[in-house]
Amino acid sequence: MAGSEKTKAQFVSDVLNRTFVDLVTRCTKADGVRDYFEIGVIGYGGDGVSNGLAGGLSGQILNPISALEANPLRIEDRKRRVDDGAGGLVEQSIKFPVWFEPKANGGTPMREAIRRAGEELAAWCDTHPDSYPPTVLHVTDGESNDGDPEELAETLRQFSTGDGGVLLLNLHVSAQTSQPVSFPAGEHSLPDQYAKLLFRMSSQLPEHLVKAVQEKGLKVSHESRGYIFNAEAAEIVDFFDIGTRASQLR
Repeated sequence: MAGSEKTKAQFVSDVLNRTFVDLVTRCTKADGVRDYFEIGVIGYGGDGVSNGLAGGLSGQILNPISALEANPLRIEDRKRRVDDGAGGLVEQSIKFPVWFEPKANGGTPMREAIRRAGEELAAWCDTHPDSYPPTVLHVTDGESNDGDPEELAETLRQFSTGDGGVLLLNLHVSAQTSQPVSFPAGEHSLPDQYAKLLFRMSSQLPEHLVKAVQEKGLKVSHESRGYIFNAEAAEIVDFFDIGTRASQLR
């Protein structure tokens, strides 16, 4: 990959790891980490489709949030700039847990990845019929090379709990120079057939996610779908934040 692509892949990875930290924080109460969520990562590329989490989380795709909290791959020391209270910035050392590392190696077996996700989520929905439905945050930078994934995406969205169907949100990290498009309500603003395909694969946003997007200052309607094209840094952060908003933690 080119240098800029590597940078974007690493940025997406960092955002994902920060999202895991945020989820652990949201689930931490006085008595410890409560398992409000189960989380899995499916990676796909030239080596095929595999569990994107390693170490103590490699035995199964979906793991409770308490297992995630207990099993980072490593803790890195990183620097960040913070306000010094006098109008300047100072560097602060922070601990940064890493669960996921990006791999960029040709091949995009998207159909197989969606099929694998469907297997996991069909079983999960059967055993959690009263839960908030699963959300799939799909990040891709290339076209599927193992066939058309649209039908499998439709099947994935049909798995459901009593609270609704699986939500499929697509983050299209494109190398194109076209303007970013966030949560469109139609295909007309998208530049090519592949972007339009990913739009059609995406779920319409439910009411609570429409509100979450509006809180970000973006214009959306009930026809808007969970798709972002040519995402820049801010849109990538928003995507993971919005995509992990359950209707309510109990």
